[in-house]
Amino acid sequence: MRIDIISAVPELLSGPLDYSIVGRARKAGHVEVVIHDLRSYTTDKHGKVDDYPYGGGAGLVMTPQPIFDCIQSLQKQRAYDEVIFPTPDAPVIEQQKVNELTLLNNIILLCGHYKGVDQRVRDELVTLEVSIGDYVLSGGELPAMVLVDGIVRLLPGVLGDAESALDDSFQDGLLSPPVYTRPANFRGNTIPEVLTSGNHNEIRKWREQKAIELSKKVRPDLYNKFINKS
Repeated sequence: MRIDIISAVPELLSGPLDYSIVGRARKAGHVEVVIHDLRSYTTDKHGKVDDYPYGGGAGLVMTPQPIFDCIQSLQKQRAYDEVIFPTPDAPVIEQQKVNELTLLNNIILLCGHYKGVDQRVRDELVTLEVSIGDYVLSGGELPAMVLVDGIVRLLPGVLGDAESALDDSFQDGLLSPPVYTRPANFRGNTIPEVLTSGNHNEIRKWREQKAIELSKKVRPDLYNKFINKS
């Protein structure tokens, strides 16, 4: 898979994507992540990529010219399955959609900044808009990194134990159950006996029950969806 990220502040992206699971996946060749500086595509002599909104109002808007030039330049080099724009005024992305994105070959992530991007970019270039939650950030770089991490960790060969991703929260529509590791007794606080019983069927049932209980308590929306499906 190849992921191209377009940003007006590429420095925000270079460090975090070089380490941990994403960094190792890049080094191992499981994914290619390429960061593009939007300012290198602007025709403005001062390197500007933003301007005041028509009709007045506070804030600045990213201009269409550098974005069109950058994306169309990339599209001349290869076919892209999606041009994704992270934005708070879009549907919140869920695990199932992240799973689907792992099946693609090439995607572009466009990072917004300032007050947003010119609507013509969204109308003519963007093929998928997603939100990572009901709150506003300074730019699209953090959401882009969230999406990259969520996608890359599911690619074949990235995680040492491929099955661990299947146990993640949301994969089965519920939150994950509590997890424990050694020591079994820590300062008088012991782990549930079933986990040391060796009875895998009982352990599975315990985990399922705890996942249901936790989801009901913390995310009743997920719990209700799960119950209605069952």
